[in-house]
Amino acid sequence: MRPDEQRDATRKPYTVIPRTLVFLKREGQLLLLKGAPTKRLWAGKYNGLGGHIKPGESPDEAARREVFEEAGLVVTDLTLRAVVHVTLPEPPGVILFVFVGEAPPGSILASEEGVVEWIPRDRLLDLPLVEDLPQLLPRILAAHDVVF
Repeated sequence: MRPDEQRDATRKPYTVIPRTLVFLKREGQLLLLKGAPTKRLWAGKYNGLGGHIKPGESPDEAARREVFEEAGLVVTDLTLRAVVHVTLPEPPGVILFVFVGEAPPGSILASEEGVVEWIPRDRLLDLPLVEDLPQLLPRILAAHDVVF
């Protein structure tokens, strides 16, 4: 169905901004980004890597691009583990495609977004995480299917 055929002229559609979130694993650790103090959202808090999906990109292409931009790693094997629809009182909302994968060999690079670092999984709850990560991480790391 073409986009113009999906429109309902009687009401304004709810719109979303598509984003990616990636958690890379390596030897009992997760690669997380501690947001720079200047970030508008989650400054000083830990989150996965990721960002906006550009026009023409698929979610997995955007996820791989964001990992390269933020950590300098080239990942080829990511698994979609969750789709999270964040609704807000006023549009746009956010639709978040959450991926998990094994980190390739190599060193991580510095990022303008914040500090990228390997965190032991048993230390995660000791850190200032983005507010929904304590609930999301156990579900996506244990999942065998996509979590909605």
